[in-house]
Amino acid sequence: MNQAKRIEILTRLRDNNPHPTTELKFNSPFELLISVLLSAQATDVSVNKATAILYPIANTPKAMLDLGVDGIKKYIKTIGLFNTKAENVFKTCQILIDKHNSEVPEDREALEALPGVGRKTANVVLNTAFGWPTIAVDTHIFRVCNRTGFAPGKNVNEVEHKLLKVVPAEFKVDCHHWLILHGRYTCIARKPRCGSCIIEDLCEFKEKTDPA
Repeated sequence: MNQAKRIEILTRLRDNNPHPTTELKFNSPFELLISVLLSAQATDVSVNKATAILYPIANTPKAMLDLGVDGIKKYIKTIGLFNTKAENVFKTCQILIDKHNSEVPEDREALEALPGVGRKTANVVLNTAFGWPTIAVDTHIFRVCNRTGFAPGKNVNEVEHKLLKVVPAEFKVDCHHWLILHGRYTCIARKPRCGSCIIEDLCEFKEKTDPA
């Protein structure tokens, strides 16, 4: 795919959604960090349902620690892998208190050192909480970038590297949100909704479908 086509795709996505953001509900960098940690292999909807009850009770590292691992589990038991996630949330809160003055660090290395936090989660926090021009690549973005030809790669790291190289600076901060929403609602896994896609004529996917 040539760069002119990429810019047109990004321009259309921006025109359609000028101020995109995550569908996870949060009111602070800490809440965002915990929500993203909980969202691994789970839907944003399921995470939001759990945190709507959890955060009014515990929305700081200290309050979360006070719940204990079993207490955290009670609030997130509807989310997949909740046992492991509760352990990671508890350990993460302890580290935030011990090493970062109870604040979420605006630092990639420090974020990736937290239990249950990988590169994708760190990218989401840096981008959404702190406005960094990072691009987190999840399964939706990986699929969209390969299917459309926008930024193909064999794994998420390759796609991320390609995106950072080809996405112009003016689009970098919001690119993650546009691509994930496009993959979640239009360029879906089993049967993409090509008939209602605003970039259908620019997409290089050869097996297009008609569903609106």
